[in-house]
Amino acid sequence: MPQGKPAEVPEDGLTTRQRRNRPLVFVHTGPGKGKSTAAFGLALRAWNQGWPIGVFQFVKSAKWRVGEERALTVLGESGAGGTVAWHKMGEGWSWIKKAGTEDDHAADAREGWEQIKRDLAAETYRLYVLDEFTYPIKWGWIDVDDVVAALAGRPGTQHVVITGRDAHPRLLETADLVTEMAKVRHPMDTGQKGQKGIEW
Repeated sequence: MPQGKPAEVPEDGLTTRQRRNRPLVFVHTGPGKGKSTAAFGLALRAWNQGWPIGVFQFVKSAKWRVGEERALTVLGESGAGGTVAWHKMGEGWSWIKKAGTEDDHAADAREGWEQIKRDLAAETYRLYVLDEFTYPIKWGWIDVDDVVAALAGRPGTQHVVITGRDAHPRLLETADLVTEMAKVRHPMDTGQKGQKGIEW
């Protein structure tokens, strides 16, 4: 795509403007670092355009002090751009699945997904960041066919970005943009744990 021009233009009856403004589904997946970071970078662009943003974090602890949460919340309250609503859909469950039973976590995930569907139907936000949403789908807590149907049927011009490893093939087929983050090297390979300002 030299100079941002598509290689070919489909004969779909849409004008250039209509095609350019189609709502998109993004999936950031793969074993490499940077999936959520890229999604929050997209949220900054959306905030600058004045779009209302809904962030739904699915597997990060409600107790974590996430840097992007603080920054985007402050920006959202500043009145200089779009509004930002931040929702944490679990209480400490993640890849290590601590704090609570699996049934509790599955129920929390389903409740979060039902809220997202209500927001999509009401066109509450212009950009949705579903952070680590691939995991509750992978674990069978949320039905991928329900997700695909809700995304395909969403009204208006709502963009959705989904992050997390091991994205379901049906999700990849549905997405307009799929980026796979590949790991070449990571500090954890040499025993270094995450650190402030880098991981949170």
